[in-house]
Parts: sequence; structure tokens; C-alpha cells
Amino acid sequence: MATEDKNRATAAAILPLVGGASNVSSIAHCMTRLRLGLHDRSLVDDEALKAVPAVMGVVEDDTYQIVLGPGTVARVTPEFEQLVEEGRAAAPEPASAPASPSPSPSPSASADELAAEGAAIKAARKAKNATPFKLFLRRIANIFVPLIPALIGCGIIAGLNGLLVNLGWLTSVTPALAAMASGFMALIAVFVGFNTAKEFGGTPILGGAVAAIIVFPGVANIEAFGQKLSPGQGGVLGALGAAVLAVYVEKWCRRWVPEALDVLVTPTLTVLVSGLVTIFGLMYVAGEVSTAIGTFADWLLSNGGAGAGFVLGGLFLPLVMLGLHQALIPIHTTLIEQQGYTVLLPILAMAGAGQVGAAAAVYFRLPRNESIRRTIKSALPAGLLGVGEPLIYGVSLPLGRPFITACVGGAFGGGFVGLFNQLGDKVGSTAIGPSGWALFPLLDGNHGLGTTIAIYAGGLLVGYFAGFLATYFFGFGKDLLTEFNVSQEPAASAVPATGSPAAPTAGPGTPAKEPAGV
Repeated sequence: MATEDKNRATAAAILPLVGGASNVSSIAHCMTRLRLGLHDRSLVDDEALKAVPAVMGVVEDDTYQIVLGPGTVARVTPEFEQLVEEGRAAAPEPASAPASPSPSPSPSASADELAAEGAAIKAARKAKNATPFKLFLRRIANIFVPLIPALIGCGIIAGLNGLLVNLGWLTSVTPALAAMASGFMALIAVFVGFNTAKEFGGTPILGGAVAAIIVFPGVANIEAFGQKLSPGQGGVLGALGAAVLAVYVEKWCRRWVPEALDVLVTPTLTVLVSGLVTIFGLMYVAGEVSTAIGTFADWLLSNGGAGAGFVLGGLFLPLVMLGLHQALIPIHTTLIEQQGYTVLLPILAMAGAGQVGAAAAVYFRLPRNESIRRTIKSALPAGLLGVGEPLIYGVSLPLGRPFITACVGGAFGGGFVGLFNQLGDKVGSTAIGPSGWALFPLLDGNHGLGTTIAIYAGGLLVGYFAGFLATYFFGFGKDLLTEFNVSQEPAASAVPATGSPAAPTAGPGTPAKEPAGV
């Protein structure tokens, strides 16, 4: 089957299972997930979605998120958008409940219970994460997530250019590569301002216009707080603050300026007021904050080293579960803008390595449970590439204790990378988004690329082994082994190899329980 046909077939399989075109209110995607806004959540058939071959899992947050994996999601999303448009044009009336898909083979009771527990945990997490502070962090994340593809592309080009410069190859081409790699970063403040105004309900182009002041070379002739300003001073944090201010000024103008004058007065006052505040206040303040972030990150890893890496690597997954990891996105972007790479991401990526090791241990500790082992085999390749949701929600989190031992594995991997930072060998990423093996093309540091890759690979191996050993020896109590290490009847047909197995709701006599082993 041609790639285009395959992607369209995936989109066509997903659409009726989320309630049809009329049930979809918004469509977006990030690095790995198709994110859908839905009118009626009850029309979604979760279990049938999980059985779609290309689907690695589903996550319910402020949007309904279907995990498709890197690369695949960027190709399926346009096909899905086209099908939704066609569906709305053909049948604008509200969609009825989706037709029940053809019966799929029912996994064993153990997999059913894990799926039910995973769904319950996700629902509880969603409710807990709906606090004003976490919703604010989510809005901040929405500003930066659309920038990730450009960060990745420019980051890889920057790494390639650095390699060619060090080798002395293609000297006539490297200046062009440098321009490609640096052009986006030179203007990233404009894109942040545009997205910020859009997210907070203002006119996006006005947010971009105000943020553009920060990178305009002419600001070097302006003095604020007794110091000459520098183009780019304040960076993405300054752009974020400037655009938020512009939104509030614009909304005030819309409320008080007469309609006949609105088209002239509102944009003028928005740019003028927020621009003056940006030049004579925000640029200096945000510049000091940005510098402090870079200085603190360097100090933390230079002095804390292994200890700091251990804590960061071990706590990252709980931060994700609490929704607090989104606060790190502006910090990563600020470090990339200042230093060319973020030293925090390779350490945090070790959390995924711990998950992979823990899942491998579960596989060997439950040799009789075919259903859980099948889930692990299907989700493990995605986990190695940094897509951890299928392993987290399908295996470790519902089991309870293996999630904790997976965090231990991430802590040891983070400690390994942090130790080398303390010894002077910085390991950084030129972009945010990927982790696991997918992060290798984006690695950079203060020494040779070979050294940087070796340290990161060593951290992954430490995370794998530590997560495996911690889970194998401490991840299972006797009760957990008794409950889950049991023989199961083989399924009537194979579970799709590229997605998580179907996990129907546990039937009568199979009640949902609290996470096991905690």
C-alpha cells in the first residue's frame, strides 16, 4: 500500500471512532499525538481506537490525544483534516453514535484490568490537572509546541554544519547551512509573540509586531536602566511578556475605542503602549531573568552534577503526570537561544530509558501472561524512540510499583549524564521534543560530537539496566506475581503489531482496582 493510502486509511479508521466529522471541534498535532477537540466525549470508542494498527495509545487531557508516533502523526493529520472537511460538507447534521466496529479478539483478563486501571488513572490525573496554574502552564506549552518542528530541523542542520566545519569539508556550503540553522533562532521571539497573542485571545500579528521590537537591531541605540540595550535581549521570555501585554492593551482598546476609530486607534495604541513598556522595562527585566536561568543551569550541573541529574531524571515522569513539565518548555527554549543547546533535556530523557528497562523486566517477570507481554512487545519500539505513553499507561503505571522502579532507572541515567556535566563534558540538545534514540541527531556539547554521543548513549544504557534491575528485583510483590503471572488462553488472532492491543472494559466479575503493588 502506498504511503499516502496508508495514512489516509489510518485517518479514515480513526474518524468514525471519535464520533465522526461533526463531533470534531479542533484538530492539531504535536511531535507524537493527534490532538482533537471533541463536542461529545461519549461518542468516542476508546477500545476500538486502541485496536487500530497505527495507534500506539490514547491520552485524555484538555484535548483527546491519539498517540501515533513521530513522523506518522505529521502525515496522518492532514489526511484527517481533509476527511473532516469532506464529512462536514457531506453531512453537516450532528453525528449519531458511531457504528460498533467488528469484534476484535478480547485479550486476557490481566490486560483488561491494566487497561481499566490505566484509564481510571488518566481520568483522575486530568481532574487534578485542571487547576488554574496548570491550565496556565498548558497555555504556555501551546505557545511553544508549534515551534518544535522548526527547532528540530534547524537543530539538525546546525549539528551537520558544525560537523562539516570541524572536518573542514564543503567550506563553500557551510555559511549557507549556518544561515539556515540560525535564521529561525534569530527571529524566534517574533514567532513566540505571534503564538502568544493567538493563545491569549488577541490579534496574532500585533503580538508578533511587538515581539519583533526585541530583535530589531536599532534597539542597540536605546538606553534603559542606565545600560544600552542589545538586540535579542530578553529573548523568548521578553517576547512572551510583551505579547501578553499587547493582548490586554488590545482588549482594553476594543472595549473603549469607538467602532469608527477602532481600525486606526486600536492597533496603533497596542503597538505603542506595549512597545514602550517592552523597550524601557520588559527587555531589561526579561534579559536579567534569562541570564539567571542560564547561569543557574550551568551552576546546578557544574556543582550538583550527579545529584542534580539523579533528581531531575527521577522526578521527570511524576512531573509529567502532574502536568508541571510544561513549565520547562520556556526554560529549554531560553537555554537553546542563549547557549545553542539545552543541557536539561538529555538528562530528562533518561526517564524514558528507565521506562524501557522497567517494561523489559515486567516482560521477563511475567512469562505466563501472554497479553501483557504482547502489549510490551508492541510498545517497546516506540519507547526506545522516546514515545513512552503506551508503556506508561499500558504497563507500568497500572501495575503501580514498576512505575516507581522505572523512575529509579531514570534517576540513575540522569545521574550518569549529570556526573559528566560536573566533570566538564556538557551534553545538550539543540531542540526540544524528541528523546530516546530520536535525540541522537540533535546532540551537541562543549567537546567533540563523539564524546557527547558516547555520554548520552551511556546514560541510556544505565537507565535501561537500572530500570530493569530495580523492577526485576523490587517491582513485584508476591501478591502481584500471583495475580498477573498466570497462563492465559491465546487470542483467536494476532493483536496488531504496531499498536497497543485492544483492551475492552472488564466484564462482570473483573472489577477495576487501585494500581497494584503500591
